[in-house]
Amino acid sequence: MKRFVATLAALLLPLAVSAQPVAPIVATPLPPPAAQGPAPAQPPAAQPDAAASPPPAGQPIQETWLPQGGAVLQALDKVNALHAVLTVKVGQSAQFGSLTIHVKACEVHPPDQPQNAAAFLTIQDSHAGAPGFRGWMLADDPSVSMLQHPMYDVRVVGCTA
Repeated sequence: MKRFVATLAALLLPLAVSAQPVAPIVATPLPPPAAQGPAPAQPPAAQPDAAASPPPAGQPIQETWLPQGGAVLQALDKVNALHAVLTVKVGQSAQFGSLTIHVKACEVHPPDQPQNAAAFLTIQDSHAGAPGFRGWMLADDPSVSMLQHPMYDVRVVGCTA
């Protein structure tokens, strides 16, 4: 047993000596849509098939977002097992149970990029002390930014024109 421990220590000692400290991960939240300003205009394609062809080698695909007129949301009451699909125009609010959901922006990727939608939402509960939400929610990855409420769940399904 002593021989095993000595061998293991001899193997691990160089690893422990060469270990470098790891810098902490720092997250920077995205600003709300009003602070971002208008999206830059995209130049029209010169050829009809230009959007369908991949970019030349060495150029990364630039992910852009196109603003839409409304958001499609799915709301769930986890206690009563009730759900609803809400279509809310940008700048307007919807009510679900004790929640007030205000849509400030809804954006999608252009057709030549992977399909995704994101909405900037402000969610308030009329009950005192209940959690709320303010920020971007992604349709393809709702766990990145979500409402953490004991009774309700709200997710972005997509955007409408």
